[in-house]
Amino acid sequence: MAEEEEDRLRSVVALAQAMAAAHTPRESWWAAAQGARRALAGSFAALSVWERERGRLRVLVNAGERAPGEEEFPEDEAYPVHQFPEITEFLHERWAGGGEPNAWVETAAGPQASGSAGYCHQRVAALRRRGRGCCVVAPIVLHGRAWGELYVARPVGAAVFGRADADFATVLAAVIAAGIAQTERLEEARRLAFTDALTGLANRRAVDARLDEAVERHRADPEGVVVSLVVCDINGLKRVNDTRGHAVGDRLLERFGSVLSLCGAMLPGALAARLGGDEFCLLSVGPSADEVVRVADELCVRGADLELGEGVACGVASTGDRIGPVRSARRLFRLADAAQYRAKAARAAKPVVAGRDGPDDPVVRLADEPGPVAQSGERRRFRGR
Repeated sequence: MAEEEEDRLRSVVALAQAMAAAHTPRESWWAAAQGARRALAGSFAALSVWERERGRLRVLVNAGERAPGEEEFPEDEAYPVHQFPEITEFLHERWAGGGEPNAWVETAAGPQASGSAGYCHQRVAALRRRGRGCCVVAPIVLHGRAWGELYVARPVGAAVFGRADADFATVLAAVIAAGIAQTERLEEARRLAFTDALTGLANRRAVDARLDEAVERHRADPEGVVVSLVVCDINGLKRVNDTRGHAVGDRLLERFGSVLSLCGAMLPGALAARLGGDEFCLLSVGPSADEVVRVADELCVRGADLELGEGVACGVASTGDRIGPVRSARRLFRLADAAQYRAKAARAAKPVVAGRDGPDDPVVRLADEPGPVAQSGERRRFRGR
């Protein structure tokens, strides 16, 4: 018995360590299911989340010996909660009445261990259909609410789970809940680190990371990967701040952020971001230069229609245009910024596009040679990337 307890303790530690080492929610889910499967000597395990607003249990991961049709990370494997009323009735009525969210066991013949809410027909049918002999179901409780469930099964002919297994599954579910909470905190920290607090768009850090990756892809396949950058700033923001207050200026930034997000949605996979102050950008990977310019045109039109401000100055640089080799993110930024600089100086109502004015394109020359743009350090902080 002591040896079995030591084995289970080691299993709990291994499960907690695997979830702590996960970098993404998907890795965390897989670690939870796989760790629980091993700890309970099961052949299969699944982790599901209760989506209250849709009234269903959605499977996040299937680990171990999967039956035909079961995917490791299913796109949309879900079951209406009314098929498994124990998830609501057991967790709410019994738990609220002073009970504990304990696990229970079911077999292909019906419920075995105490704790079952008495609604087993759907699970029994699923066990039989998938060639499994028994399962243990453990509610996962997070922040005081039912979050979902852990499900571990054994094949026909294997030893049936007992009360001790159900109690151990309850412990594993608590460890998994702690791991999920940690993952959610890390995801929120990552989101905040890459999100502009005012507009909800991506921030400069997110652009840097995505653009570096995109340029590397382009360098590996210059003909197949088009990388485009639209850089723009809001004309007249300082006047709005000075005459109407910074709260009104922030509202202008938020409204333009919404316009940028809407236009960015016209380019599949585009990243809409606020670089800081009145400067914004769109990063596109894949769509042609002409598609990006059309969206930049639309952005200028919609920006000019904003109630506040005086429109936007917009510059575009794309590897799909004649701008020469792009071997670094910094060069593409310089080109887009030089185009935006010229648009600002000319108060242009349409975007200025780098590389479209012939072999001696002034935007390309401005970006590649020392000049006013390169010297305006405060106005273009990203020059030092």
